[in-house]
Order: sequence, then structure tokens, then C-alpha cells
Amino acid sequence: MTAIQRKKRAAAEWATQRERSSVFMLRLMTWISLRMGRPLARVVLHGIALYFYSFAPAARRASYAYLQRALGRKPNWRDCYKHFFTFAATIHDRVYLLNQRFDLFSITVHGEVELQAILKQGNGIFLLGAHFGSFEIVHALGQQQPGLRMALAMFEDNARKITAALEAINPAMRQEIIPLGHIDTMLQVQDRLSSGALIGMLADRSLQQDAALTLDFLGASAQFPLSSMRLAAVLRQRVFFMSGEYLGGNRYEIHFEPIADFSEIARGKREQAVALAVTEFSRRLEQHCRSEPYNWFNFFDFWKTARLASAVDQKPS
Repeated sequence: MTAIQRKKRAAAEWATQRERSSVFMLRLMTWISLRMGRPLARVVLHGIALYFYSFAPAARRASYAYLQRALGRKPNWRDCYKHFFTFAATIHDRVYLLNQRFDLFSITVHGEVELQAILKQGNGIFLLGAHFGSFEIVHALGQQQPGLRMALAMFEDNARKITAALEAINPAMRQEIIPLGHIDTMLQVQDRLSSGALIGMLADRSLQQDAALTLDFLGASAQFPLSSMRLAAVLRQRVFFMSGEYLGGNRYEIHFEPIADFSEIARGKREQAVALAVTEFSRRLEQHCRSEPYNWFNFFDFWKTARLASAVDQKPS
């Protein structure tokens, strides 16, 4: 296998992984939660976290590697266990959020005033997040706002199993999804934005054909895709960083932070503006990883692609 082939293989590693952990935990916790209630069902989360700590060695190695960067020290088994438990807790809480049991949670929101001011003008907004915390808690907040529409633009094939599982919990809460990579994707996004909707996208993973920007992230080079920010730039939209962080117990904290406004960017300066915006996105994500490190749910070598890309670039021609 050539270096370039290894680079492509690493770039698509997350896409080819079976989402077995998410799907398995969601289905199991749905069955348990709806029969036992949240307090009692949460006891089972410890067993699930222990299972994945014991029998998912690749995810465990990735957890240790990430936590050492985010914590700034060598993590111990309790750190890794807490990492898995936090993931299990957010998956578990989807059951209640999708059944509109918002009364079970204490949710603090930061940045909502600025977000609402833009929406009141009739403008849509891109919300760019990562596999960090719970997107479902952000979606749940939108459900409580009369007249507010939120659509999620995503790689449909890689999320089909999770989407089907979420719909099985409560079909009435079905998420509006715009599939990426289709001929009419941009038209669908533009249509929603023109009606004042929020478009949520996860902007920390890329497919092998996606252009990416290599940035320093938690002390080492990592690649961040450009496609989401380019879409926002082409459509001349505002972009906010979003995160729904789990703080333990029933507490969540939602953040909306403006990172780019492409409404007045000249076409000749678009790529420069995109690069600056992606850099700002990675900086905000790094800040949140350090403040709430156990909310990071990329259980693979996030830095591998950048290392292979560097090796390819340095190889003599």
C-alpha cells in the first residue's frame, strides 16, 4: 500500500467504521429507560461503560490518547471510564429528549440572545458543531421554540442506522435531514435558510475526497474539512459554533458562539475567509475540549490523517 493510499484509508476511517457502539447502546437503553425510568436506568450505564472499556480496545486506546491531550496529563482508567460513561449518558438521554421529557433536565443556554436577534430578522444561520456533547439537546431546545425550524445536513449513509433508531423511539420527533453530496443539496439548504431555519452540521470529520485544512489541535496537527464552511460562504450566511455539553446528573450547557459572517465577503476573498473561519472553529472546539474533556466522542485516532498527509508531502518526488 502506498503512502497516498494509506492517507485516503485514514481519511475515511470514521466513515467505514460500523456505528455499532452508538446503535447498540441506544437500542439497549431505549428498552431499559422506557420501562425503568431515568434514575434507575442510569445505574445500567455503569455496566455499559465498563463493557466498552473492557471489550473495545481500539476505542479505549483512542480515549487515552485524546484525554492525555485534553487533560494535559497522563489519564488513568477512571478518566477513560468517565469518558465512556459520558458518551453512554448522552445516548441514554436521547430517549427522553425525543419523547419531549424536557422537564427531566436542567439546561443552561449561552449565546441565545444574539442567535435570536438574527433569526428575528428572518435570516437563517449555520450551526456548526462536532462529535462533542449532545446534538440532541440542541435540537430539543429548538423544539421548545414556537415556529423555529432546524434541519441537520449530514452524510446520510453513515448515519442511517442511528437515524432509524431515533425514529423508532418517537416517530413524531423525526429530524429533518438534508443529505450531503446530492445534486440538490445546496438548493435544499438554501431553501431552508431563506425561510429562516437553522442548519446544523458536524464539521470535524471528512471523507477522503474532501478538502481539509491542517491545523494545530490540542498540541498536534489535525485536519478539519472545508466543505461545511465553504457551503456557508457560497450561500453568504452567518455561522455559529454550537455545542451541547453534558455536565453530569441531569445538567446540560448549550453554547452558541458566532465565528463567521460571510454575508459581505467578496468572491476573491472567499477562500481566505473560509480558512480563517475553519481555524476559529477548531480554536473554539479546542477550548471546549479542555473545559469539558469527557464530551469528545471521536473514538478513533483523530490526528492520524494529518500525520499521513505530512508523510506524503515530505516524501521525495
